[in-house]
Amino acid sequence: MFSHKRALVALDGSAAGEAVMKFVMEIAGPLDMAVVLLHVLEPIPPAVGDGTVVFDDVDARRREAEEYLAPIAATLRSQGVDTTWAVRHGRPADEILAATSESGADLIAMATHGRTGLGRLLFGSVAEAVLRRAPVPVFIIRQPHTIEAAPAAEEARVR
Repeated sequence: MFSHKRALVALDGSAAGEAVMKFVMEIAGPLDMAVVLLHVLEPIPPAVGDGTVVFDDVDARRREAEEYLAPIAATLRSQGVDTTWAVRHGRPADEILAATSESGADLIAMATHGRTGLGRLLFGSVAEAVLRRAPVPVFIIRQPHTIEAAPAAEEARVR
């Protein structure tokens, strides 16, 4: 029997990352699961150019992330799914795990970009780090880099 009642869904803003939403939308309503959507803002180091230092505008990025999550949450709510969302700042795997604990989620759902070889070595894998350290089950869907599906946020705006 499936006894999970709250799923944390990690979204990175990409179409590949949103591939997990189909799974979430199919199970959340019928299983009476609450959903917590999460977007993590990775720190961007200051950049130096033309003799000036440009700092990360975290507030602007947070507003963009909120605008991204809001229509996805609205779509889930329109289907009767209890949905909340959060934007966090930090290392993605660490923030996903912290949000899981803080929200009481008993399932993590996320997509992986399917990097292998050198790409995985250079960029690491957030999904792999979460899977190794998660205190709850993790559902991961692997998507290739060539995915051309429309992002869930865009689909929600069209509806």
